[in-house]
Amino acid sequence: MTILPLSRRRVAIAALAVIVVAGLGTFGAIRVDASSPAAPTIVPEVDVATVVQKTITDWQSYSGRLEAVEKVDVRSQVPGTIVSVNFKDGALVKKGDTLFVIDPRPYAAEVARAEAQLAAAQARTGYTQSDWERAQRLITDNAIAKRDYDEKQNAAREASANLKAAQAALETARINLGYTKIVAPVSGRVSRAEITVGNVVSAGASSTPLTTLVSVSPIYASFDADEQTYLQYLRRAKDGGKVPVELGLADESGYSRNGVIESVDNRLDTSSGTIRVRARFDNQDGTLIPGLYARVKVGGSEPHPALLIDDAAVGTDQDKKFVLVVDQNNHVAYREISVGDMQGNLRVVKGGLKAGDRIVVNGIQRVRPGDAVRAHMVPMTTDQDPNNAPLAQTRAKADKNS
Repeated sequence: MTILPLSRRRVAIAALAVIVVAGLGTFGAIRVDASSPAAPTIVPEVDVATVVQKTITDWQSYSGRLEAVEKVDVRSQVPGTIVSVNFKDGALVKKGDTLFVIDPRPYAAEVARAEAQLAAAQARTGYTQSDWERAQRLITDNAIAKRDYDEKQNAAREASANLKAAQAALETARINLGYTKIVAPVSGRVSRAEITVGNVVSAGASSTPLTTLVSVSPIYASFDADEQTYLQYLRRAKDGGKVPVELGLADESGYSRNGVIESVDNRLDTSSGTIRVRARFDNQDGTLIPGLYARVKVGGSEPHPALLIDDAAVGTDQDKKFVLVVDQNNHVAYREISVGDMQGNLRVVKGGLKAGDRIVVNGIQRVRPGDAVRAHMVPMTTDQDPNNAPLAQTRAKADKNS
């Protein structure tokens, strides 16, 4: 084995190192070149709907409260002890149903006493009338003094007056006896019994109410309308014209009931610039109760054509409203629009769009103006699935699950 000198060994090692480094560089370059082809461009998918055009009627929305058509504070008209309460708290009652019974015995005894006084007055009247008639026959023959005749005539008239007083007293006693049964003055829903069996009640308007009673159907919704709404729509109601209204409750997204304007106040409140309005709605199922918050929508314009879009498709850019429009080449464009009121689930567009335009209704966050997209045509969200999700959302959920 030949051993090279030290200097030559160092040269050989250095040459070998250069060869290895060069080989590694070449191998690395080959690997980079092998992975260099660019990935394909991903085109975002969006749901696109065509602007809806249809004939609508303009509505104005207000907030108000439900009120009963008839509300009664039930009070006793005679004093006495309550011996019976004939209803369950919160029950529906009919007009004439007995609600409370006050001890009738003192009033029955008063009726008996008044009947006796009437009988005595009738007997006295019969006697004095006969005596006067006899005096009339005698006076023609001068068989009786004029003074005696006048006394008999006066006695007959006095007895007749006492008879009328006795009749009135008996009628009063019978009325008071009837008041011992406190009946429902109207049909409706009764509140709880504020005074129960065994308590003594007083009578009159200043006495404590025994309970309260409100009518059920129809029911009023009262709200304050602005001056422009009155001038455009509501003053027709003062002349007997019918103005349609719709009602929605706090837990409803839409308007579930239809009604009419019942009355408009006789003056405008100058401090608030509003006028008090009352609308009437049927309430056969009894769901509506006085005091509930109500959303009231007043309609009155003549039907006119309008463009409608899904409200969820409308974006906000500072003080501007916009939508993303998809052209025939499936490119996205920014479009500023002016919007109006809601019509059901759709928003009225006053300007910026035309019939036939396609707008992005789902997937707005995935695209920007100028992007090319793959458009899936869907209807505007006038229809809903069983879970009340808009159709576009339902499609997106299905695509995601698939």
